Amino acid sequence: MGIPPVAAQDQSPSFTDKLKSFFGGKKSDSQQPPLIDPMPKAELDCPQVAIRAGASTYAVAAPGKQAVGDDVKFQATITKMARDCTLADGQITARIGIQGRIIVGPSGAPPVVEVPLRVAVVIGGVGEKVVMTKAYRTNVEMGENETVPFTLVADDVVYPAPTGADADKYIFYVGFDPTLAAPERPARPSRRRK
Repeated sequence: MGIPPVAAQDQSPSFTDKLKSFFGGKKSDSQQPPLIDPMPKAELDCPQVAIRAGASTYAVAAPGKQAVGDDVKFQATITKMARDCTLADGQITARIGIQGRIIVGPSGAPPVVEVPLRVAVVIGGVGEKVVMTKAYRTNVEMGENETVPFTLVADDVVYPAPTGADADKYIFYVGFDPTLAAPERPARPSRRRK
């Protein structure tokens, strides 16, 4: 993804417009950017965004139960992602958009659902290295709906700009992080020592 030249800055789509187009919305400005820029752009590699293996769904069960069958309270799924990068003073600031859906399970979801997410910047390869990682939580009001969309924009992902061939190895990983959620624990009867 290139950095638009200063002269064309006003015509380039904003991150909000990019998110809307990624997520099925309409562009807020009716003016379309030119298809071909007459000036060459400085190159900035904005890593691809992918869902971490095993972190694409988040199911929550009734207290003391497994999240299967009739014991599922709700399940959240990531459906779409987008990203945007800017370079300044040797640092890349990335904004990563995550959209998903929460589906009410047979046990019934609470009125407000907390969705725990994690975003990581990783250098991929044989010896994968985490450059930075950050946790996010978003609350979603369920109301009487059986399915509700959610959106989170992580706009504070900052890391040192990669150099040389390493730039091609960078990747943004997103996913649910159940370790961030406060567990619901059933009340235990008190035991007396003999």
